[in-house]
Amino acid sequence: MSEDSNLLKESTSMNETMVEEVEERDPESNPLNEPLLKRNRTLSSNPLALVGAKVSYIESLDYEINENDLFKQDWRSRSRAQVLQYIFWKWTLAFLVGLLTGVIATLINLAVENIAGYKLLAVVSFIQNERYLTGFFYFTGINFILTFVAAILCVCFAPTAAGPGIPEIKAYLNGVDTPNMYGATTLIVKIIGSIGAVSAGLDLGKEGPLVHIGSCIASLLGQGGPDNYRIKWRWLRYFNNDRDRRDLITCGASSGVCAAFRAPVGGVLFALEEVATWWRSALLWRTFFSTAVVVVVLRATIELCHKGKCGLFGEGGLIMFDVSDVTVRYNVMDIIPVVIIGVLGGVLGSLYNYLLHKVLRLYNLINQKGKMYKLLLSLSVALFTSICQYGLPFLAKCTPCDPSLSEVCPTNGRSGNFKQFNCPNGYYNDLATLLLTTNDDAVRNIFSTNTPFEYQPSSILIFFALYCILGLITFGIAVPSGLFLPIILMGSGYGRLLGIFMRPHTNIDQGLFAVLGAASLMAGSMRMTVSLCVIFLELTNNLLLLPITMIVLLIAKTVGDSFNPSIYEIILHLKGLPFMDANPEPWMRDLTVGELVDVKPAVISFRGVEKVANIVNALKNTTHNGFPVMDCGVVPTTGVANEATELHGIILRAHLIQVLKKKWFLKEKRRTEDWEVREKFTWVELAEREGNIEDVAVTKEEMEMFVDLHPLTNTTPFTVLESMSVAKAMVLFRQLGLRHMLVVPKYQASGVSPVIGILTRQDLLAYNILTVFPHLVKSKRK
Repeated sequence: MSEDSNLLKESTSMNETMVEEVEERDPESNPLNEPLLKRNRTLSSNPLALVGAKVSYIESLDYEINENDLFKQDWRSRSRAQVLQYIFWKWTLAFLVGLLTGVIATLINLAVENIAGYKLLAVVSFIQNERYLTGFFYFTGINFILTFVAAILCVCFAPTAAGPGIPEIKAYLNGVDTPNMYGATTLIVKIIGSIGAVSAGLDLGKEGPLVHIGSCIASLLGQGGPDNYRIKWRWLRYFNNDRDRRDLITCGASSGVCAAFRAPVGGVLFALEEVATWWRSALLWRTFFSTAVVVVVLRATIELCHKGKCGLFGEGGLIMFDVSDVTVRYNVMDIIPVVIIGVLGGVLGSLYNYLLHKVLRLYNLINQKGKMYKLLLSLSVALFTSICQYGLPFLAKCTPCDPSLSEVCPTNGRSGNFKQFNCPNGYYNDLATLLLTTNDDAVRNIFSTNTPFEYQPSSILIFFALYCILGLITFGIAVPSGLFLPIILMGSGYGRLLGIFMRPHTNIDQGLFAVLGAASLMAGSMRMTVSLCVIFLELTNNLLLLPITMIVLLIAKTVGDSFNPSIYEIILHLKGLPFMDANPEPWMRDLTVGELVDVKPAVISFRGVEKVANIVNALKNTTHNGFPVMDCGVVPTTGVANEATELHGIILRAHLIQVLKKKWFLKEKRRTEDWEVREKFTWVELAEREGNIEDVAVTKEEMEMFVDLHPLTNTTPFTVLESMSVAKAMVLFRQLGLRHMLVVPKYQASGVSPVIGILTRQDLLAYNILTVFPHLVKSKRK
């Protein structure tokens, strides 16, 4: 997770005046129990987080509409044709997101199925000729090379491409900017790395990477391409803002899930339930449209591949575990094993989260030693996986084929439900059927229905134990990886095992037990319910599973929530990303926002017409991204005639830098006319978040000039009274997607500033508040 141990110190030396500090590690403490980044002891607006392999400063995103004079003028001047054009291009981009995600998912599936297929065919050929050692070296060598390609790309070119990318997407849609997560290099490495890692037989899936790939495509389309080669079309620049890019990335995330599982409705619900923080009906329609396009592309590919034009690729890569041919029969007594599966899923899912948490901390210590250690760790896991997948089937006994089965038995091809492996003719190796195949085929085989005697309990037990180990040690290495398929493999293992033992007492098929086991473990680990239920229904193509699937998911999530957070929340916490939860802590109702701003530094504000020197000094000496703009000596239009201080609004750092770059200075202190502003700025330019104060050169003469901030100030900022509880402020902040919240006094006395503080994301996070108000820890425990 971290490039080396000096990155943290280098990052903090960038700005000596920052409030936050990263504490040094205590050599006496256990590093496995420490956070990856020590929390600061003051409220701060510039957190550090691990993004890819680097410690980076994290900023919030401007999802709020900035209603300054330029925006209002632009909105009033838009014709009906321009509004319709804007809406048309929104739908066009949603279509392109779905189309490109579907095409890339198809290419990944084609590559994985053909690479892994030809590899397995060669291994089977060696085994048939009893050249077991040659087959082992060939199998291990190919997997080693494929893992090396995936790992070297992630380590050297795009560290942010490693892992699933879903936690970072959750953080982005929550309002946290994650640097370098959606670039062209990340996209390319994610695609190639996913092909290599999945083809190598590692215990990971392409589902998480496909979500990240869809989000990268959406982000690149929204900004007109990579940073260095952007298309500067006028209509495309309307989407180069945080608000529209958030909607596009939501479409990309739902398209990725749809491409992974061929589940369009499940993809939309996944975006709604798991990754998106802000939602509206128009976004629901566009995400559904994107997923519909993905399904059409995938369906067209399947039809093409059925004609034999895709090599070894068939339905295998486009996951579809069809159990529609099974008549689902259950009675009241069958609720007992269903409840057992749900409880087991919750317990094992929370245990998996706990153990993976410790493994990721251990991996962080290894990764801190440098790139070579990251690479060696990935290759070591690949070697261990290959040895187990090839060697363990030799421990299983050969099982005679059932002549009553309609399927071919035994099989020696790439896929099949009865692998012969080292067995004589007429016999098959059930453990080889599960291990010496692709992960997709392994799930399809263990989900197989109407095969009550296909697998021996010992083989299922070995399979479950192996994938529990692989599921812990594989996630976290420097390759693109997803958690969906490893959890499905683990859950289907204990589900099938329970089905074998419960066979005399239930009417439910063993394959359906495997499906329920996979669903329960996913709910116990990821804590999803509605989206997961729909995804499994679309996967299995059997609506009769709906009642018992719902029961299993609800029980597993309830049990899991009583132990620890979901796996994605744990990863967010590990990386230090300031994710704002939906539910505030109960003790937050005992604290007011006025008490929070009292422990913060004084607010830095500007006058409506401000001196250039004051603006430059504020930008260079602080890291604030928003500054209140106030006018003194204003006579209110209503009420008493006494002069008062008017809160004109709030101005963003990015807009101030634009002013300095364009040299929009006045020699005398005065307010500007509307035409002067429109001549220099456009609303589209102000929507972009580019520029750095260090890149701006201002002469001594210019320092004495003035700037009229009124036209660029957001005149409708969200304000709250100082008496509001932190819990209520947090809910408001999250639901509206704010970056700044102004705190105003309850009583406005003469000479008192109309703004007593500004709250940001960092100020409303529970762990930051508890460091400043430690007495609240006791009430938290209660």
